[in-house]
Amino acid sequence: MSPDELIKCARGDKSADLLITNARVINVFAGKIINQSFAVCRGRIVGFGRYRAEKTIDLKGRFVAPGFIDPHVHIESSMACISEFARAVLVHGTTTVVADPHEIANVLGVEGINYMLAGAAGQPMNIYFTLPSCVPATDMETAGASLPAAALQPLMGHERVLALGEMMNFPGVIGGDPQVLAKLAVARQYGKPIDGHGPGLSGQNLNAYLAAGISSDHECTDAREATEKLLAGMHIMIRQGSTARNLRDLLPIVNIGCARRLMFCTDDRHPHDLLDDGHIDTIVREAVTRGIDPVLAIQMATINPAEYFGLTHLGALAPGRQADFVVFSDLTAPVIEEVYCRGIRVAENGTMRPDIQVPPSPPVRPSIRVNGDKIDFAVKAATNRMRVITIVADQVITGQQVQQTPLSDGLAVARPDRDLLKIAVVERHHGTGNVGKGFVKGLGLKKGALASSVAHDSHNIIIAGTNDRDMKAALAAVIDMGGGLAAASDGRLLAALALPIAGLMSPEPIHQIRIRIDELIAVSRRLGSTLQNPFMTLSFLALPVIPELKITDRGLVDVNRFELVSLFV
Repeated sequence: MSPDELIKCARGDKSADLLITNARVINVFAGKIINQSFAVCRGRIVGFGRYRAEKTIDLKGRFVAPGFIDPHVHIESSMACISEFARAVLVHGTTTVVADPHEIANVLGVEGINYMLAGAAGQPMNIYFTLPSCVPATDMETAGASLPAAALQPLMGHERVLALGEMMNFPGVIGGDPQVLAKLAVARQYGKPIDGHGPGLSGQNLNAYLAAGISSDHECTDAREATEKLLAGMHIMIRQGSTARNLRDLLPIVNIGCARRLMFCTDDRHPHDLLDDGHIDTIVREAVTRGIDPVLAIQMATINPAEYFGLTHLGALAPGRQADFVVFSDLTAPVIEEVYCRGIRVAENGTMRPDIQVPPSPPVRPSIRVNGDKIDFAVKAATNRMRVITIVADQVITGQQVQQTPLSDGLAVARPDRDLLKIAVVERHHGTGNVGKGFVKGLGLKKGALASSVAHDSHNIIIAGTNDRDMKAALAAVIDMGGGLAAASDGRLLAALALPIAGLMSPEPIHQIRIRIDELIAVSRRLGSTLQNPFMTLSFLALPVIPELKITDRGLVDVNRFELVSLFV
């Protein structure tokens, strides 16, 4: 739509496409609720008041707010492709996301980022991105790609790229690592913000991190930490995801003085939470239930992230802004009844309208390069004592123990009667044949094995089991599917979820993904696991930046010492 046409419609010289009447509009600029009508033309709001329009919708006193914005999310964590993710979140009133494609970039590099950019085109919502700043996350694992500053620079000017993604390598920033500083310089060159990731940073280390130009943080876990970062000038994203839930602990920092520098984000939300609980809407509801002023909560979900990222056409209901808005009846517990994006009603009462077209997921090359026949899980015992990873239920941290090595014919073996399982990580990106081997307590399997190509951050294939035969069967299933989750016992596959998109996502409808995950969890329980979601737990056992003992394709990592360590002591 040309500016001239928009101006004519705003003057009233030309009929609008849509007039919304009898609305209680949440004005996020003034923090007020105003009874008024507004007109929409070619997907933009043209003005408030009475306008001639081709169509009029009477909201009969219901509330209208700008569409919700998620400023930090990893779409890959939904295990759904972009199209199915859009279907899942749009019905909950999220009309804009700023996604960090960190996971797929660790598998496919620039190709993975371009895949996500292509998938975002033509969606019935706004999908923007930040560029992953930490690929690979460490040098103690084999990632699928490496993204130095030179690889990021050509992408930084893309219209859908809004910032440099979460800078997890805060030691590199604080220590002045030249390669890290080069990435920050690329973002500054393009005048784009730099998202932070500085859990627990305080004092002079925090000062050094911010002096490098970091703008935001989503890792705060308590009010003290968030307050220090706020006072130092950071924008704080209050995270409420599937694993990390920080809303309750951070709500005490929310007040009229600082609220405009606060936002809500999900970071990682899995299919069950998206389908059962919701997205940004459920965070707004909980915040209101816990005493936050509803208008303030809506500001945090709309105008605040829009202004942080410079999205001047989004985040508010005002002339010239894109007509993205949600309709609901109860301000004290906002349940989204209608969702409009670009002036088009895309969802009603939790369901996408059947006439809304969602483009299919684009093709992507296979990402599994493993010859399963050559993988050997046998562990020759070097001593009678070994390091063991200990799972902490419902946490991404782990502990470690040193205990006696169970032996059979000179080999270290699992002892499921003692909850001691074998664990391995198989490199899957370059066909190196690397296999890191170890042992883990806390998974609870009495028989069988589990395998997954979702293994943060490098997403090699992680397998845990009671015996080598079942571990090989689970691994073979993941290879045959081109990536995914698998459970096997007695040498045969019992349940599986194919994730052929980089071994991380499925093109299937998200409710089908959920059904497969439910089947996998049910089978895992029959095999003996008592964990709420053993596959989620498994996916974080390969993350060598979260204490205390983890495993990668290169072996065991003592995260406290930040170095590879031997299995046997």
